[in-house]
Amino acid sequence: MSRQADPIHVLMVEDDEEDIELTKESLKSSKVTLNLQVVEDGEQALFYLRKTPPYTEATRPDLILLDLNLPKKNGREVLAEMRQDDSLRSIPVIILTTSDQEEDVLKTYQLGANCYITKPVGLDQFTKVVSSIDNFWFSIVKLPSRT
Repeated sequence: MSRQADPIHVLMVEDDEEDIELTKESLKSSKVTLNLQVVEDGEQALFYLRKTPPYTEATRPDLILLDLNLPKKNGREVLAEMRQDDSLRSIPVIILTTSDQEEDVLKTYQLGANCYITKPVGLDQFTKVVSSIDNFWFSIVKLPSRT
């Protein structure tokens, strides 16, 4: 089976149930097969990525959708730890957050984010943003292999 026939594994790190459901709904129409896993805080994200219990069977994600404002460990802390870990450094990270503060944008790019998207208000705009992520990251971009 070729890499392109494999599903794309996405880890969403988000604590807002409405945003999780909107993202899931928006990705249903994806042209590629997606496997979306969700964790609701930064600590769980790192457990998942490091395959620490209860995530010992977790599949390495091809892409991460990371909120900044999370319980336990915020998105900046998660991103910093990922970029310091040789085994996690190459996973593309999309910041998807409500913050439009310039300092958040700058800091996350300095930490190694691959892109920064401010969540729009409203269902239609949110759906358009997620569809744009789908079209670009899952159809155009070549993602690194899961080794």
